[in-house]
Amino acid sequence: MDFRQAQADILALLDDSPIVSSDVRGDVRELVQVGEIGLAFDTLCSWLFEDSLAISRSFYERLRVVANYLEELAALERLDELIVD
Repeated sequence: MDFRQAQADILALLDDSPIVSSDVRGDVRELVQVGEIGLAFDTLCSWLFEDSLAISRSFYERLRVVANYLEELAALERLDELIVD
């Protein structure tokens, strides 16, 4: 995975996420656009957890792939609690 792929993956995760706040969605998009992909990813994960938003196992696995690339594994802490099958 390269930087551009990570940007695209974060935006795809955002599009597929259960986050409905237009402010949060806008913030994540803006961070991606200015190249702050680590912060964008962390923001995405933080809002999922803060709002206790249910995610699928496949969505979690997609998050994990990006977290590994960005070396942002801490962002995934406790997100596994949100998985619903």
